[in-house]
Amino acid sequence: MAQPWQTIDSAKTPDGVLELRKRGEHDFLILINNRVLMNSSESRSESSLGRRACDLVSALPVPRVLIGGLGMALTLRAALDALPASAEVVVAEINPVVVAWCRGPLAEVSKSAINDPRVTVVRDDVAAVIARAAGSGAKRFDAIIIDLYEGPHAKTDASSDPFYGSRALQATSAALSSGGVFAVWGEARDAAFEKRLIDAGFSLDVQRPGRGGLRHAVFTAVKR
Repeated sequence: MAQPWQTIDSAKTPDGVLELRKRGEHDFLILINNRVLMNSSESRSESSLGRRACDLVSALPVPRVLIGGLGMALTLRAALDALPASAEVVVAEINPVVVAWCRGPLAEVSKSAINDPRVTVVRDDVAAVIARAAGSGAKRFDAIIIDLYEGPHAKTDASSDPFYGSRALQATSAALSSGGVFAVWGEARDAAFEKRLIDAGFSLDVQRPGRGGLRHAVFTAVKR
């Protein structure tokens, strides 16, 4: 008989109540307003996202990576596993409780990825971090990874969405070094977003990791 899920912590956010639930010893969920955002046992797309992006920059002397959204730190774990010891990884996360969870009850899920010496966590909107990096004279990133709980979809504002709209994509391109990588998690493929990426000067590969079951999309774009 399956064990019930237990809420072990929760916090009010501007988007609603964020909860961490646990079942047994190793199964975790993160939810917002009872909508499941992450499941520790179904993380193949998050792991593929971090690995695919960082494999492409791992040969650089000091690869510099930005990850937007911490979640259970599984994308971060995969990124770190693909990167050399010289890498610098900035994680932008707006909810401090998520950072606390990754340092506490969720630490085992990612093998304490957040405590890796290569990692700096900033409490900030990743769109703001990208905008600053896109500024004149700013230090660029070699890879930018967006792993938010809502990816690009049919209702995304094509022009002004802060992450996936055409203006945001131009800022992301400016924030990347030459040949830099922009990788995005999505619930499904989105043809309009893919066209915007190409129009913004990226080459594009889209994968749906795994076989069977729910298969999310991983968009991997390279600045031309």
